[in-house]
Amino acid sequence: MKLVLISTLTMTIVLTGCSVPTAPQSVASLDGIFSEPIGRSASTQLPSGPGTSVGIVYSRNTQTNRAYLNDYRANAGTGFGQSLLAQPIHDAYVATSAPDMAVDWVKASLQRQFGSVTEYPDMQSLRAARPDVAAVVDARSQLITSRSSDVEADVSAHFYDRNLNYIGTARGHDAKSLSPLWADYKRSEDIVADINKQQEVQVSALQKFDQSLSNLLTRPTSNVSMNDDNKSDNLY
Repeated sequence: MKLVLISTLTMTIVLTGCSVPTAPQSVASLDGIFSEPIGRSASTQLPSGPGTSVGIVYSRNTQTNRAYLNDYRANAGTGFGQSLLAQPIHDAYVATSAPDMAVDWVKASLQRQFGSVTEYPDMQSLRAARPDVAAVVDARSQLITSRSSDVEADVSAHFYDRNLNYIGTARGHDAKSLSPLWADYKRSEDIVADINKQQEVQVSALQKFDQSLSNLLTRPTSNVSMNDDNKSDNLY
């Protein structure tokens, strides 16, 4: 009987998570946003305060990432190993893959710094509304799968003036390589603890975004490169 229990536990660990989707291939954060070249704003500071309106559009990565996290949450522990999945492991998958976590965090951060924050479906709609500041929000995640325990999160907001000239970028990024999730020596409690760590990575990236935004609001933007975001466009 003891041998059967051990075998069942091993099978549970090996099979759980086998159908959890992998992170999609990312594109350049501004891909599909602008139809023409953009210039540098004459402003040396990102305007803020209760009288400043901000319009948000979400990048293709952000939209793809939301679909990925929805899929990740829906498929956690499904497939051949579903009947063997311990409930705490399933719950940890679900709790750490909130599809709107990054978007909601960034929007709340902007609402604390600006007078109004409005979402638009595309840049054409935002351009017509002419807010004081435009922001392109780019969010990407890579979560645990049965084949990889590497976790990564990247979030950025690219800011432009009323005429859609570039001002600067606020960014937060974090990554961590965990021990192999489905090693046959791990207890259910250890697996849950590891899965929960992926939310710590996501929160850390968002906290770094807040610090970057604070720096952008208080320091001159003249030394910020328009290409600073390119170095992490191919994270995954």
